[in-house]
Formats: sequence, structure tokens, C-alpha cells
Amino acid sequence: MKNLRVAVLRGGPSEEYEVSMKTGASVIEALQRLSIPYNDIVINRRGEWLLHGIERTPADALFASDVVFIALHGQYGEDGTVQRLLDRLGIPYVGSGAYSSALAMNKVLTKEILRDHKIKQPAHLRVTKAGTDVRRLVGTIETLFGPEYIVKPVSGGSSIDTHHAHNAVELNSILDDVLSRRDEVLVEEFVRGKEATVGIVENLRDEAFYSLPAVEIVPPPSHSFFASDVKYDGRTEEICPGRFSREEKEALSAAAILAHQVLGLSHYSRSDFIVNDKGVYFLETNTLPGLTQTSLLPQMLTAVGHSFDDFILHLLKLAVKK
Repeated sequence: MKNLRVAVLRGGPSEEYEVSMKTGASVIEALQRLSIPYNDIVINRRGEWLLHGIERTPADALFASDVVFIALHGQYGEDGTVQRLLDRLGIPYVGSGAYSSALAMNKVLTKEILRDHKIKQPAHLRVTKAGTDVRRLVGTIETLFGPEYIVKPVSGGSSIDTHHAHNAVELNSILDDVLSRRDEVLVEEFVRGKEATVGIVENLRDEAFYSLPAVEIVPPPSHSFFASDVKYDGRTEEICPGRFSREEKEALSAAAILAHQVLGLSHYSRSDFIVNDKGVYFLETNTLPGLTQTSLLPQMLTAVGHSFDDFILHLLKLAVKK
């Protein structure tokens, strides 16, 4: 690997720019410790590719790069856009392919596919801005499921623009607000229980799909879920391994592996769940999980005694072999 030059892509035009910059910084620090040469390519909020602070075309920025570590999050990075570009240039990269990335990014399509594989999930409904009578729709949703709801973007991460509606009146207000900014959203039944997340890494420790220990996520008392404003400020307690029964741990692991396989993902992923007395409820899958110093997947690696640097090296090896 020390004879290969790695291009680290970070930043991007999505709402998760800042988190991506930190993920990329963590990857770069690992490459430095591993003495692996790299180029730090920052994609700014306007979508311009910068190498050494100078705007370049993607092809020029990636010239002489042997493999790309995609440290992007959200739109452009996780929706298949940058993957299609890299496929056209013929450069291998860490993470899932274009089609699988786009599929997993769309929460509605993901749920439809996983439903056919008997993965339990909250009741939900896709809501579009065009031609929607919100007041009437809320009445329909209240009849279908409730009495509490989660409203989230169909495509997006870091719980940005995700809201808990405690009743139909709040749901009406939240939908009016969110649909003023977004073309479509997902309304889910609010399921009470423990929040959990499970990482999957391919071909690790002689397992085709190695399941990392589930993290239990405990938001502060002021929040009913892992909201965007408490993800990175230290107010949320993250317990790894989580306080789950043996049966719950096995169910979480099996569901995370199944989601990774069914969605056709590559190299690694992280799936989110709610666990209660009725079972394990799937929420969504992240194809490029955060790798910052406070991110969840690095905590899982630490819990099983696997170094972060070795993990980065392992992903690069998987990408080169793809």
C-alpha cells in the first residue's frame, strides 16, 4: 500500500460538510501514521474540487491517484454521484458502488426492499410537497398509525431536519415547515425503545461480514431521539457494547448484515435501529459512516481491539481488490 497514492475526498456540497471535513481529517491522520502518500482533495460547498487550494477538474485533481478514500457524507458523496464519476474515470474507491449508494440513501426505497426480507420497521408514509393538502393528509396518517411520529428527509443524514411530532397537531405544523424547504419527506411511526447502531465490515477477522458490537445511544433527557443538535456536542451517552440481551444483540447483528447484503453494499456500513419488547426495528443504513474522533464506528472498533489505522488500511485493500 505504501507504493500507492491515496486521494482523500472530503467536504462536499451537502449539509454534512463540516462532519465530512472531520472524517477526512481522521483518515488523513491515519494515512500519515501509516506512511501512505495521499492527496487531500477538498470539495467546497459549491461543488468545486480543490487540490492544494487550487480549483481543478476532478480528472486533474485525481491524476496519479491509485485509489480514492471517499470521506464525504450526504448528497453527492453517499447518493451515488461521486461514485459514478469515479467509475467513469476508472479509479477504485472505498465504499459501496453508485447504484447501491443511491438506493441506501433513499430511505423509502430502502424500506420497500427490506420489507420483502421480513426486516421489522416502523410504519411509514412518503409525503411529497406537490399537491399535498397537509391537513387532510395528517388525518389519514393519524388513522394509519400514530399517535406520535418522526418526520425526516427521504434522503439525508446526521438527523438534519428530523423532528419528533408528539401528536397530529404538531405533525401538521412540522410538515408545513419542512415541506417549505424540501420536496419530499418521510413520516414514520415513533417507536419508543433503545436506540442502537451496528457496524458491518467485510472480510475482517476471517468473516465475510464482520458485525461490530452494537452501540446503545442515550440522548439527553431534553431529547426524545438522537437529534442533530446532540450528535456531536457530548450531551448524548454512547455505550459500547450496548446494554442489550444476548438475543437482542444477535437480532441486531443479523439485521445489520442482512441490510448490508440486500442493499448490495460494499466494504462497510452502519445501520440504525430501535429495540423494544416487540423486537428490533430497522431505521436506516449509512453507506459512509462518520469516522471522526467522536463517531460511533471508531468506538465499535475500539471495543473489539481493532485499531483505527488498521481499519483504514483494511478498507483501502478492499477497494484496490474490487
